[in-house]
Amino acid sequence: MTVKTALPALLPELEAGLLALGLPTALAPRLLDYLALLERWNQAYNLTAIREPREMVAKHLLDSLAMHPYVGAGPLADLGTGPGLPGIPLAIALPALSVALVESNGKKARFLREAVRNLGLSNARVIESRAETVAEPGAYQTITARALDRLAGIVAVGGHLLVPGGRLLALKGTRPDEEIADLPPGWSLAGVHRLTIPGLAAERHLIVVTRDAADTA
Repeated sequence: MTVKTALPALLPELEAGLLALGLPTALAPRLLDYLALLERWNQAYNLTAIREPREMVAKHLLDSLAMHPYVGAGPLADLGTGPGLPGIPLAIALPALSVALVESNGKKARFLREAVRNLGLSNARVIESRAETVAEPGAYQTITARALDRLAGIVAVGGHLLVPGGRLLALKGTRPDEEIADLPPGWSLAGVHRLTIPGLAAERHLIVVTRDAADTA
């Protein structure tokens, strides 16, 4: 599949969004190839409730990529990634980043494996498992979660995957002060960043939570 057949009308809009996020427009063809694949599979498997491709550009691609300045160099695990969000857009945008796509739903995991193969994402792999049963303690510098749970819930199921000092990047809508206050011992708020998503009027915040270096639980 190439961008010549993959939703070409959306190319200018996606390129403008990438520029607004400080990313190169050269990423647009592969991102649209991913979107075309997702659209095709979504017709049969209902992988995402958002079905209109133009909506997917802002609500899936650009929303995921808005966190790219906060992603470090170390390996990243995307928990409850669903159809690969934000993991696949980040893997496309950051080819030096090693990304594990963690998803327990079999249909979604099959799509993820096809997307990784089809897009040639040598820096991404699929782990078909619930986050809490992934037996890779301390293997990741970063974990991401886009629509998984409250902050304490994400920490409970996926915190073991982080090295001490590693970070959780959680995409939220409005600023979740109550969730922040409920963080368990051993976890500290490192930052709250209000994100501007091109084409999306909804409020978005990136919550950065750090696993304390002394925490070895």
